[in-house]
Amino acid sequence: MKKRIFALVSAALLTGAGAPDPTSSADDPFVWLEDWTGPRAMQWVEAENKATLAAFEGDPRYAGYFKDALAIASAKDRIAMPMLIHGRVYNFWRDADHPQGIWRWTSEADYATAAPTWTTVLDLDVLSKAEGRKWVWKGASIFDPEERLALLNLSDGGEDAVTLREFDLETGQFVKGGFDVPTSKQNEAWLDKDTLLLARDWGEGTMTKSGYPFVVKALKRGQPLSAAQEVYRGAASDQVGVYPSIVSDGAGNRAAILYRGVTFFTNETFLVTPQGVKKLPLPAKSNVQGMVDGQVLIQTSQIWQSGGVTVPSGALAAVPLKALQSGETLKPQILFAPTPRQSIDSVSATKDHVILSYNDNVRGRVMVLTPGTAGWTSKAVALPDNATIGIATATDKGDKAYLSVAGFLAPTTLWSLDAADPRPVQVKAMPARFDASGLVVEQHEATSTDGTKIPYFIVHRRDMKKDGSTPTIMTAYGGFEVPMTPSYAAITGKLWLERGNSFVLANIRGGGEFGPAWHEAGLKTKRQIIYDDFAAVAKDIFARKLSSPARFGIYGGSNGGLLMGVEFNQHPDLWNAVTIQVPLLDMIRYEQIAAGASWVDEYGSVSVPQEKAFLEKISPYANIRKGVKYPTPYIWTTTKDDRVGPQHARKFAARLKDYGIPYHFYEDTAGGHSGDADIAQGARLQAMQMVYFSQRLEGK
Repeated sequence: MKKRIFALVSAALLTGAGAPDPTSSADDPFVWLEDWTGPRAMQWVEAENKATLAAFEGDPRYAGYFKDALAIASAKDRIAMPMLIHGRVYNFWRDADHPQGIWRWTSEADYATAAPTWTTVLDLDVLSKAEGRKWVWKGASIFDPEERLALLNLSDGGEDAVTLREFDLETGQFVKGGFDVPTSKQNEAWLDKDTLLLARDWGEGTMTKSGYPFVVKALKRGQPLSAAQEVYRGAASDQVGVYPSIVSDGAGNRAAILYRGVTFFTNETFLVTPQGVKKLPLPAKSNVQGMVDGQVLIQTSQIWQSGGVTVPSGALAAVPLKALQSGETLKPQILFAPTPRQSIDSVSATKDHVILSYNDNVRGRVMVLTPGTAGWTSKAVALPDNATIGIATATDKGDKAYLSVAGFLAPTTLWSLDAADPRPVQVKAMPARFDASGLVVEQHEATSTDGTKIPYFIVHRRDMKKDGSTPTIMTAYGGFEVPMTPSYAAITGKLWLERGNSFVLANIRGGGEFGPAWHEAGLKTKRQIIYDDFAAVAKDIFARKLSSPARFGIYGGSNGGLLMGVEFNQHPDLWNAVTIQVPLLDMIRYEQIAAGASWVDEYGSVSVPQEKAFLEKISPYANIRKGVKYPTPYIWTTTKDDRVGPQHARKFAARLKDYGIPYHFYEDTAGGHSGDADIAQGARLQAMQMVYFSQRLEGK
């Protein structure tokens, strides 16, 4: 829950004589690597890891890269990002002394000082040692009326499946006899102090094909799971699952909401009432984002017509909770309607206002929206330009909020904001982690194959020679309506930019930089345009002589890992280095692996002939060809990734090896989909990747 000048290779080449049938596991010689933690697969992983560690950790640059990356990741003068709970500022913190992390709090007044005094309420390093588990923090669900009780989401090793354990914020102890829900992919909401709405694995026939729960039950304090009462049941055929949520406001209004994820991008939304569950007349592509003064906030990803009002796609609207409860025709009020180059980033409700952060041509903006007797009004918030602006925390118990601001060369700053009088005040600033003197940021546009202008940012030295000689790395995501915006990547700055190299962020289609239409342009069988966009950016860079193929590397993770795999196949001549992180790569069998079935709305399905034909054409695993000169890729994943799964990366590397194509493969045994089990793991992965890019692109 909880984003070019090119012609398609002919079908004859893609399915040439002698190639294995990619649709059949029987014809897949490496299907045994799909055995997630099987002994044969893990023995293969161990051997591959040994070779890759020797290649990277044996490089004389590795020790320095790792030291710098670890120092940045564990620096004690980082900004402790706040979470407002019950008049306190909470923070989850990891450093060299607390690699698993501590959960702690301080007062709001003390937080504003240069050196706050923190009270630790939970030490995961101590807990992990005591219980013989590698607990990874996955957040906390707070009982909102009192804000004293919390359900901690703890993952063993970083996987998405979590254990829920009730915690008392006042005593700093787990609640004796409290809620203690065993491990599952699960989601929870506090219906009241003694009742949870819980979606989880209740036993056979309660999980969708993608591995998510579709049955919600009410679990009472002290009850065993077997005694929980069913509240709502979706269907096993749902692509995602059913999730409970609570929306509340500062006026005391509260409502329990259920989302049924029929597909990844379409919901049925329900209101839980004493009389039962009631379906709400909201558009399929919409989400409830909070509530203020009894007005429920709805963010849309499609045009919504109701009560004579047409709400555009990508907008924010409000409807009365009473209208949802009574069933009367909804007449939404439009609070924000984006232009074609704008998109909503996040929405947070305070006690009396709404804070909206949005992107305007990939630059962050913030406004405060306020309900009143004459309708809603808005005020722009003055913050630094050319940056990404995020809402760090807000609560409906007051109008105080914190905003984070960061740019490619501007270290993250934190600003406090009173939504009632939105004049932000800077309260924290992270020190610079790398020498940015002499560096500049430029935004250019490339022209894709259909004539669409694709923006991208490049960070480089002001005095860089425009002769194509500068080592450059580029990343993008291109999926799931997820925007990629400027950020202060301290480790990249220290390990790469300080060395005189360049960095590129490409805002290709499939993402959410310009709202739902930018995303929908690359859905399913239209997806080739995403890959065309990416190649077009590279070619534009080469045309400007900002770099050249021999000095150019690319990287991306998850859906971005799929992007890297496709570009590795389709344009091996455009890059000299390709890092493929926690990727999808076998697009013929992706629905059978981990949570793959939940993404059919994005990629299509092999059960649909037209979509299957397209997936066969772009699947990186199916389209590796003998005799092609590929750049040597670096593929990394984690064993604990129960979302995408390490199977894709393993099979891709195994086929490269079978074809005699050089590669590097590394699989970390912890860390989940994000590779963040502890700070040392993240530093190690960063250092290894930078060694790889240095070896391939710097010519040293």
